[in-house]
Amino acid sequence: MPNRREFLKQVGGASVGMFLLNSRVSSALPQSSQTGVIGKRREIMVGGRRVKTVDMHTHTTVPEVAALLTGTPLQRPAGGGNPMLLNAERLVRMDHDGIDVHAASVNPFWYTSTDRDLMRRLMDLQNEKLAAQCKAFPDRFVAYATVALQFPDLAAEQLEEGVKRWGLKGGAIGTSVVGEDLSGPKYDPFWAKAQELDTVVFVHPQVDAVAGLGLEKRINGNSAAGGMIGNPLETTIFLSHMILDGVLDRFPNLKLFCAHGGGYLASYPSRMDHGCLTFPQNCKNLPKKQPSEYLKQVYVDTLVYTSENIRHLAAVCGPDKVVIGTDQPIPWVNDSPVDPILGTSLSDAEKIAVLGGNACKLLKIPATV
Repeated sequence: MPNRREFLKQVGGASVGMFLLNSRVSSALPQSSQTGVIGKRREIMVGGRRVKTVDMHTHTTVPEVAALLTGTPLQRPAGGGNPMLLNAERLVRMDHDGIDVHAASVNPFWYTSTDRDLMRRLMDLQNEKLAAQCKAFPDRFVAYATVALQFPDLAAEQLEEGVKRWGLKGGAIGTSVVGEDLSGPKYDPFWAKAQELDTVVFVHPQVDAVAGLGLEKRINGNSAAGGMIGNPLETTIFLSHMILDGVLDRFPNLKLFCAHGGGYLASYPSRMDHGCLTFPQNCKNLPKKQPSEYLKQVYVDTLVYTSENIRHLAAVCGPDKVVIGTDQPIPWVNDSPVDPILGTSLSDAEKIAVLGGNACKLLKIPATV
């Protein structure tokens, strides 16, 4: 998936130029906003009521990581300024879009490393610096803890420390660890800790997830389609295995938040149900429910673009399980993400939930602006 991969490799080296505001939005903003001076914030109203809006799928980076990784196999080229940071520059786009809060994660996840000590120091550094970024504008930014999931016991410790010590709002993980699914017993200590902490786990396809697995070239084809179909496909595979392998039965109170609308699963859940009816031996880990029922346990984002797609997600997963997601500052959403939600046939109460109410409960932040 070269487009996203190259972008994030550059981000890892802290050199991507001024990428935050795409030209269409930038040209529409007053000059003071384009230079980082905060202008008037768009206030979102539903039924005459001011609504708090929360984008739970955004990204940031930690420039200090470059020095730590110098001389290691994970070293990447260093560079200059970075628009990924949680700072006043980002508020310009948020205010234009009517977004009150960004919840940010770091991607890549560094799962290829087998150096446990390095992963301990790297995640500690990232989590400390993420917390520091959020403190500059505590009412506008929150972040997810980073964890070394290739060491599930260490990841559980890092999740707890991220939440309890650094005040981070859950954890962010990839969809697999070097091609290994996360639904096996090996990863139960991490899932158990997330459930114990009653904290959200944001699941996002990672850079290099399919590299070396014989899939990258086929997914990309001749049109670099990886970014369009590869990321949702990874999430579909992850979530399917979490359901069919019984993880959501073992941890019924686990708060999973899956990027990109949860992948493709919500558009075709009846095939899994029918598969279990026809081939029950393949669903022996599901003693209680049909596969589609587990989608009601999973949170998904609105990175599906249209009002109808958002309405469909709410119908399948429940309006209490849908939250805003944009991938900012990576420009997968060029227009305000709130408008497709406002344009749905959902009730006012359901719109308010999707715009920010659900996210505020998940992140445990105030529901009022």
